Amino acid sequence: MNDLSEASERIMRLVLMLRQAGATDARVLAAMERTPRDAFAPADCQDMAWDDAALPLPLGQFSTKPSLIGQMLSLLQVEPGATVLEIGVGSGYQTAVLTLLARRVVGLERLRGLAMDARERLGRLRRMQAVVHCADGLEGWPREAAYDRIIVNALVVDPTPFLGQLAEDGVLVAPMECEGVQRLVRFHRQSAAMARSEHQICRFAALQSGCPE
Repeated sequence: MNDLSEASERIMRLVLMLRQAGATDARVLAAMERTPRDAFAPADCQDMAWDDAALPLPLGQFSTKPSLIGQMLSLLQVEPGATVLEIGVGSGYQTAVLTLLARRVVGLERLRGLAMDARERLGRLRRMQAVVHCADGLEGWPREAAYDRIIVNALVVDPTPFLGQLAEDGVLVAPMECEGVQRLVRFHRQSAAMARSEHQICRFAALQSGCPE
């Protein structure tokens, strides 16, 4: 099998996995098809890059598995003109997918090494709609608020800072504890009201403060 055929087969498998996991948003599926996960995978994990598995990253971190990314982005419902705040950039893979869905992506990553790697990988793919800052994100990123969409890739205890940075009709998706179980929680700002809904069970490490060297 040549490289092109193998890549096409991997993409088809990925899309099937995403659909089976409940990610049915056509724009999300198309964006993930066009974003090579192996470009964001460590050198020793290239053979796992297209599997539906979390990948180990430097500094003891892990990338989110594609099916969970697909679920989160389907809940986020990013519109083409949106500005998105992403907290917890990790490898930059989800950031790259978001650049095909939104007008601008502001990413925060507390670990400097990961932030630098993500910037480099995004640059290689020329995903210039994204900017990655080294910051913990515990208080969001108020200097560029308000955001049309906010996505948090870590367990959130208090979503208040993020909700305060949502634009009108904005959406926040974040993992939270719900009666002893972690779930994806979606908030939707509608005028003076904030609608909340609970979705898939998930597992994320807690959102941390500080930016260690």
